[in-house]
Amino acid sequence: MTMAVDAHTPVDGQTGGEAGRARRAGKAHRPAKPHLSGKARGKLESAPLVGKPHDVLAGNRAADGPAIDLALSGTVFFDIVLTGLAAPPASGTEVGAEGMGSCPGGVANLAVAASRLGLRTAVAAAFGEDVYGDFVWETLETQERVDLSASRRIPNWHSPFTVSLAYRGDRSMVTHEHPSPVPQEEMACALPRARAAFVSLDEDHGVPKWARDQAEYGARIFADVGWDDSGAWSGSVLEQLRYCHAFMPNAIEAMSYTRTGSPASALSALAEYVPVAVVTDGPRGALAVDQCTGESAEVEGLVLEAIDTTGAGDVFGAAFIVGTLAHWPLEQRLRFANLAAALSLQHTGGSLSAPGWADIAAWWGQVHAGRSEADRRLARDYGFLADLVPLPWLPTDRRRASATIGLRH
Repeated sequence: MTMAVDAHTPVDGQTGGEAGRARRAGKAHRPAKPHLSGKARGKLESAPLVGKPHDVLAGNRAADGPAIDLALSGTVFFDIVLTGLAAPPASGTEVGAEGMGSCPGGVANLAVAASRLGLRTAVAAAFGEDVYGDFVWETLETQERVDLSASRRIPNWHSPFTVSLAYRGDRSMVTHEHPSPVPQEEMACALPRARAAFVSLDEDHGVPKWARDQAEYGARIFADVGWDDSGAWSGSVLEQLRYCHAFMPNAIEAMSYTRTGSPASALSALAEYVPVAVVTDGPRGALAVDQCTGESAEVEGLVLEAIDTTGAGDVFGAAFIVGTLAHWPLEQRLRFANLAAALSLQHTGGSLSAPGWADIAAWWGQVHAGRSEADRRLARDYGFLADLVPLPWLPTDRRRASATIGLRH
């Protein structure tokens, strides 16, 4: 089953080119999300262009270098997302949803975001041989150009499945999954050699062997961390950073793990553990230190009208990895990651809300043509985009997929 790619294809419960989307976060919890206004919640997207593939690493590739830029391993979910709920259903009641969408979730969020920004991305994951597995496999491999050579189709196994209810700027999720009959580590060991690997740290599992093996061949390990429901915030997680090149927690996570009272203090503490430390702080921006280049930077948040905030951290992480592999200055990496994350908030639909280069070019074109003081300031701050995207962008016929299952041309 393929994703519908016609901007005018109806989505269940909606009409015209307006597609309701929401996406599953790569992390269990993201506090301090911006409030979505009633006006924003009711606004439906217009299916913007994903755009032509754009390889920002073209000048950095060696003939004998890795074939893959970013390797990931984890669980891929089949997500069904219901949007525009006034409130979650109470026991014994039924509520209506303005829209719905389906898309790959879990580790697919970061994989799709990286692929759309030009990274050659590979994922090791288990996929069932059911219709859910057919859908997410074809979406990732055919539509999003993600290398699945290390992934497996598992017969007689139910694909992991999540239903997400999006309401009032937040969401609730219900997940059904069974352990994969093929161990994750076994699949991940088959990942092609890569320039970078991404892992999510937790107290119970160290940096996986497949990622450490990638590092022995020169890959840089980028890491984030999930929300600790126990509230223990074990220091053992920070000890795992000795294997990592970069760590990208949000402010609450960073302060909790370092027992500090501010994002800046948390950043200073994290710099003792890892060469590149980044702390994201939602609409307030991000700050980072890169001891490899001797840079430190702090940038303000980029606030755009938001429809769904879920998974923006995955998009930020993918964009920061792009900038790091392309050897951009630290401030530019942070601004680019902020922009990519902010653009993802304007759409719902899981992994499929990640921006492509045409989305970035369209935003840059609007800012470049703007006459307000705010536009002039943004044009100065994001002037580096002039060297990255064409102006004006020539539209292509490849449009952002509608987040629903089963619609075909």
